[in-house]
Amino acid sequence: MTSLLWKRFVWFCLCLTLSTPPAWSAGGIDIPGYAPAMGVERSYRVQKATETDMSFWFDKSGAPPVTARGAFRQRMTVLSRDEDGMRVRWSLSADLPESLAGLADSYQMNLLYRNSLTAYGAAALELETDLNGNPRDISGVDQIVAHMRAMAANGLGGVPAAGKSGLYDIIAKLEANPLQIVAALVPEAQLLATGQNYQAETMEIGQASATSRDEDYGGVSVPVTSTWTLESTDATARTATLSLSEEADDAAFSQSQQPAIANLMSGFAERAKNLTADQLASVKRASKSRSVELVVSLNDGSTLEASETVTVEAGGTRLRTYTHILREDMPASLPLPAVLTAKDLQTPDLHIEPLPSAKAGPGILDELSTAPAPPTASQDTTVATDDDRAKEIAPVSLEVKSAEVSLSPVSYDHGLNIMLTPESAAEFRDFTQAVLGRQTQMLINDKVVMEPWMREPIMDGRIVLAGTDRKDLEALAEQLKVPGVKILVRLRP
Repeated sequence: MTSLLWKRFVWFCLCLTLSTPPAWSAGGIDIPGYAPAMGVERSYRVQKATETDMSFWFDKSGAPPVTARGAFRQRMTVLSRDEDGMRVRWSLSADLPESLAGLADSYQMNLLYRNSLTAYGAAALELETDLNGNPRDISGVDQIVAHMRAMAANGLGGVPAAGKSGLYDIIAKLEANPLQIVAALVPEAQLLATGQNYQAETMEIGQASATSRDEDYGGVSVPVTSTWTLESTDATARTATLSLSEEADDAAFSQSQQPAIANLMSGFAERAKNLTADQLASVKRASKSRSVELVVSLNDGSTLEASETVTVEAGGTRLRTYTHILREDMPASLPLPAVLTAKDLQTPDLHIEPLPSAKAGPGILDELSTAPAPPTASQDTTVATDDDRAKEIAPVSLEVKSAEVSLSPVSYDHGLNIMLTPESAAEFRDFTQAVLGRQTQMLINDKVVMEPWMREPIMDGRIVLAGTDRKDLEALAEQLKVPGVKILVRLRP
């Protein structure tokens, strides 16, 4: 349990270990080896949140962090197991649980995750894992990469992604390390595996056990110290509660983060110039810590509940992530972090546009037994009616009050923030209300720069362009500062 990669035992030794019932012995508590039931689907309730604090750079000391939340139900089935490892299927969903169905605006991570599933073209993943459940290989990687390349080539709304776009960067990283797909789509698999060990072991309540390992961060080897403690047991529920505390070496981790810190400072160049020596030294320091609580079954060694908090401080910013996982057929026993239950939070204004899932095709593991049905006559009539109505919505020509490139406090990506004049803001508001649910085009100097789907009216006269190279955004900003230049917005022909 103190390492992600366990020394492989021969199969007959494993069988002997798994056949030994858990017991309270004179030397401590016997925690059984992980022995999941085959072919049984387990459902997990997953809650997540991120807190991003960039108040230092925005000169707003003491301001509350920006928070994003998500709530999910994911399902896992162990399909097979042998002496080498296991085959596990995860069925994935971005849908909010029924009890939260009316709170979509408060759970922006669900919208982002829905776009991730569409971009990867996957509603399920089949993983090859070790005997603890740690993923080590993925089925269908070629199909996922091919799907993403097709999306990049075809583009959203028919506009291919630029050769240096973020989508191509993601594709390159996936080809170099396919396990990043797990980190993106089902990190729950790795967190659950943290508390599972195929080898039975005996632990004493309150006794800490420390180990160390090295992790690679951008080519820099960073020592990480891990401390495990058996906190308590429940004889009635037949569970054990374990804690894990991890600390990365500050000096090595700071070294690994210098490229990211330099990039962050370039986004706030004016403020960076005015930093004192002490502030500059503080900005160049970085740290990472992780705190985990795990409830493990004393029947089969599986993780029933997990609560994880990861804190990263670097470049004058702090990012804290929270994850809580509970197997739905078991009662909760770990306290939830307050951020997961708070009613009032400072949430980011993400303006998330859903990707056109109809063009994404089925998930890579889905089987289609029949071809899609052809359009009916009534559907054809509806399309024609929509086309007629579209012709009646005239384009709008908008005047710009300001246009500045800045760094997002949520994603750390650069965006072009455009503020319209009051008259144009009112005109744009009326236009967006009229074209709800339709795809539009935004043109600057007769060039299409964006093709958004209008999912909600834009009331404040603010337009944000993102997902483009910073230099391109700065070039657009300069164009919009030329007197008389306007933005044309129209329905996509």
